[in-house]
Amino acid sequence: MRHQARKRFGQHFLIDTGITEAIVRAVNPRPDEALVEIGPGLGALTRPLLQRGARLTVIELDRDLAARWRDVPNVRVVEADVLGVDFVALAREAGRPLRVVGNLPYNISTPILFRLLGAVASIEDQHLMLQKEVVDRMAASPGRKDYGRLTVMLQWRYDIEPLFDVPPGSFDPPPRVQSTVLRMTPLPAPPSLDAALLGELVGVAFSQRRKLLRHTLGQWLASTRLDIEFNLQRRAEEVPVAEYVALAQELERRGWRAATSG
Repeated sequence: MRHQARKRFGQHFLIDTGITEAIVRAVNPRPDEALVEIGPGLGALTRPLLQRGARLTVIELDRDLAARWRDVPNVRVVEADVLGVDFVALAREAGRPLRVVGNLPYNISTPILFRLLGAVASIEDQHLMLQKEVVDRMAASPGRKDYGRLTVMLQWRYDIEPLFDVPPGSFDPPPRVQSTVLRMTPLPAPPSLDAALLGELVGVAFSQRRKLLRHTLGQWLASTRLDIEFNLQRRAEEVPVAEYVALAQELERRGWRAATSG
């Protein structure tokens, strides 16, 4: 397939067959699964997955590339912006949780991750390729400079496992950054909480990273007029995910709702 990569779609086509084989081994697809590939492009992953007996739903915004996949056996094409795709509905149609794979466009990778987070109860696992810097943030531990809002909002719901790095030369055209393939597995028994409330308090906590939490989260907690004990003599990156989750649960238990909840 000859196709000119389009910058507006963030297209960088994987051409390294060794990397492709490693990703397919990590996914280990089976014929009875509901696989969804985000951005099949020229098929570097799509074709090996099909050769392993997989049935695929592919999400492709580029109408020229979408057209190339419509007549391929065992492929269902969803020509759409991935940020508008209803993954819960896809899982409902499939009758089982989704396995999501893809080399995500780096310019919208974080919005895609949050879109998938909203459907996490309908997902079995995710094998994704992202900018290494983003993966470092996703998998960071407390106390590290990479630890932030993205870390907390994903780790409360997923086990995140970086698998291997991918150099720029593995793509055409090569990106200006290193890439990483990772596995994201939804936690089997996640904490029960209001995700919007967690997102709000974590956003406040990391709004001024260099300041102690008493200057940010402390003022926000004071606005709730609830007497809640929380060590505010720390910076946001020093607080483990479990403590943010426990704080959100306590606020919810006392009747506090996120501003986005109405």
